[in-house]
Amino acid sequence: MTEKVLYIELTPKEFLERLEKAPIAYLPLGTLEWHGAHLPLGSDGIQSQGFMVELAKKVGGIVLPMLYLGPDRYKVVDGKELFGMDICKSWAYEAYEDQQLPGSAYWVGENLFTQILDNTLSRLRRAGFRIIVAHGHGPSTNLFIRNIEKWSEQYGLKLFHCWREDESDGFGIQTDHAGANETSLVMALRPNLVQMENLDPDPNVFPLAIGRLDPRTTASPELGKKAIAMQLERMAGVLTQALAKLTTDGHR
Repeated sequence: MTEKVLYIELTPKEFLERLEKAPIAYLPLGTLEWHGAHLPLGSDGIQSQGFMVELAKKVGGIVLPMLYLGPDRYKVVDGKELFGMDICKSWAYEAYEDQQLPGSAYWVGENLFTQILDNTLSRLRRAGFRIIVAHGHGPSTNLFIRNIEKWSEQYGLKLFHCWREDESDGFGIQTDHAGANETSLVMALRPNLVQMENLDPDPNVFPLAIGRLDPRTTASPELGKKAIAMQLERMAGVLTQALAKLTTDGHR
């Protein structure tokens, strides 16, 4: 029988059994956002939830539904709202004209998103969780990180994300935008959803609104699987230590 780790699929009995073994909640921070012509619009949540499902099977805990709203860069031009990859971010992307990209429908301001996360953590604490792992869409994850100290103290929770201090080796979880890293992760997790043929075959034409390395020449399922394996091992160590400390401190 396949191990059930998704919150929405658990009966109350199953929920309490998993909570008793490991009071960890995994919160995938997704979007409905342009991820190039080759990846699905839900790539952020597909990657974070997919990784978290594997992590929950390895360490224990329960995976929440994806959050599809999130903050990002935002401006209004000629009465039209532009956000996220609609706006060229020159340091990480091949230059392109600001434009409304197909399918992006997720933006909320930071104040509202902060309230959403704050209330989510409060409810998870009430449900019995003691450790929360939140990760996914870059701006959403960064906002979570900025509030870790405050929320940890406020709710008595241990809060984690899945980035390391140095992600320059390319084996992190969601460290670019639809480039080598994210494309490889989706290839590893949901290969049927990747359509590389949608990208221009001309190597001199950089794919529109994609961050960092060109996925046509750098992405592969093997790269994605290696990144997932490395980060599963690393995060399993982090969370195992956190669970042990809960027991030592008498909170379980």
